[in-house]
Amino acid sequence: MLIDCHCHILPQIDDGSKSTEMSLNMIALQHQQGVETIIATPHFHAHREKSIEDYLQKRQTAFEKIMAENPAVTDIRLGAEVAVEHGLSRIPGIEKLAYQGTKLFLFEFPYSRFDQRYIEEIYNICNDYGLTPVIAHLHRYLDCYTKSEMKKVLEMNAIIQCNNEAFGNFKERHFVKKILKKGYRVVFGSDAHNLDSRKPNFDLLVKKAKPEWIDNANQILSPYLQKTP
Repeated sequence: MLIDCHCHILPQIDDGSKSTEMSLNMIALQHQQGVETIIATPHFHAHREKSIEDYLQKRQTAFEKIMAENPAVTDIRLGAEVAVEHGLSRIPGIEKLAYQGTKLFLFEFPYSRFDQRYIEEIYNICNDYGLTPVIAHLHRYLDCYTKSEMKKVLEMNAIIQCNNEAFGNFKERHFVKKILKKGYRVVFGSDAHNLDSRKPNFDLLVKKAKPEWIDNANQILSPYLQKTP
């Protein structure tokens, strides 16, 4: 079983899928690659959104476009890739952006210099609402963070989400293997945005990753996802 816990397949809501047709083709490709559960995680940038409720309505509308075209699609959960910003923890209703029916919350750090206050924002949200943080594509920050800064992120005891693409890059693959060897909780996602430059790529994961790494990822996510949304 494969679980995609990070992708942008909902149509016309962020920089991901540009149409319902593209979304359905992306989903079909996921299924061909053996993905059984998809968590759609459109970007959430607090400074760009009117409110949590407005974002949730836009997300639901995008999801319903898929369902209207293919009601048989039943393996999609809704979530969000939430950009960490100063003051994020003070936004009313922020907990509603957790993966649907779970206590998992996907955070994305800014592509900028490390800031300890971002970690504090994550702690505040998770402590206030009993959530478990999932850190998106940490391997992408190898050129942004020093070793000591990366260690601070890893010491958060969060779930680390790695994009499948990391297995196609020597430096990033080495990092993923290293944190797996050290026992950190690692799960995988396609971070798919389209059907060409950033297409669903679980075929790459299956080809490059050890089966036990994928099994461990499933064991981490499954207990959360088995709960009724």
